[in-house]
Amino acid sequence: MQYRKFEALGIECSLFGIGSMRLPLLKNADGSTDSEKIDEPEAVRIIRYGIDHGVNYIDTAYGYHGGNSERLLGKALADGYRKRIRLATKLPVWLVKTYEDFDRLLEEQLTRLNTDYIDFYLLHALHRESWEKVRDMGILDWLDRKVSSGQIRYPGFSFHDQLPVFKEIIDSYDWKMCQIQLNILDETLQAGVEGLRYAGSKGIPAVIMEPLRGGKLAAASPDILDLWNQAEEKRSPVEWAFRWLYNFPEVSVILSGISTMEQLKDNLRIFEHAQPGCMSSRELDLVKRVKAQYDSKVKVGCTACEYCLPCPNGVSIPVIFGIWNDSSIFGMREEYQNRYRKLITEEKGASSCVACGICEAACPQHIQVIEKLKQADAALRCDP
Repeated sequence: MQYRKFEALGIECSLFGIGSMRLPLLKNADGSTDSEKIDEPEAVRIIRYGIDHGVNYIDTAYGYHGGNSERLLGKALADGYRKRIRLATKLPVWLVKTYEDFDRLLEEQLTRLNTDYIDFYLLHALHRESWEKVRDMGILDWLDRKVSSGQIRYPGFSFHDQLPVFKEIIDSYDWKMCQIQLNILDETLQAGVEGLRYAGSKGIPAVIMEPLRGGKLAAASPDILDLWNQAEEKRSPVEWAFRWLYNFPEVSVILSGISTMEQLKDNLRIFEHAQPGCMSSRELDLVKRVKAQYDSKVKVGCTACEYCLPCPNGVSIPVIFGIWNDSSIFGMREEYQNRYRKLITEEKGASSCVACGICEAACPQHIQVIEKLKQADAALRCDP
């Protein structure tokens, strides 16, 4: 495992961090899954295996798996594992109504996680409106108070908005870290590479989320694979995606959501010799060509973060967009039409949308969800 220094903090963190938003799930009798029902024995086994093999950064949040991600980690980090890692979780700023909610939510998270302190406590998914709300409510003084009490060691934030907002937030406080979305498709999206380097210039470590764009970069179509295979040294699409990120010296941790032991072991292999500045000009040019090919095929930039859910009318927004993107990338196949038809039968299809706009206000990617749902419905509907 490779480690990178958080210079101002005097600590080192594993370059590969385990994300706890996509833990293994129990299967229902019909083979379906419920995101709130974690396969706890397998999840604990995966997390402890990762720690035993050098991972010392684990990320979760209040709402992951309906709150059960934090509870699961409270169990997985028993038996001495808590002391071996840096634990990150996040304040759900959208649930904050009063100053007292800051304390209430943190205390709830400490109980769930079975710990008396959080290493990295992030203001979750900041955008301009949520940032201004909690800033004006006194969040920065509150963070100082919690650092003094020892309940929080290092304040930070995760981010989903445009670059000028990111710079404003970075400049507003003595942050100890930030978390941004970055991958080969999102070089200029949100904070982007410029934001990464801006944080680096301020001495603020950057943790990367969505390195595989919600797993989509792992499931490469034949034409994308053909491009990757033009490289002299053959690597999987997953390895290329991670390699592009750890090439940046400003990247401190790269999070990867782990659902299976196989994924974990592959990530451990990839990060065994990960070094900054490792990519040649040929390899960087190859990434540009792959990105251009992806850009020509992806219909909607949804990462399945599920911030748009629950839809008040039951529309399965990320699932629909995922089916639509897959059908575009891999070709319109009967399986995608069947998956979408099943959603319609369950009254979860795009035709159930009433255009209330709640999803668009919540979407960190700023997707025009209502219009994209109409387009997806037109593309995927195949009435018998």
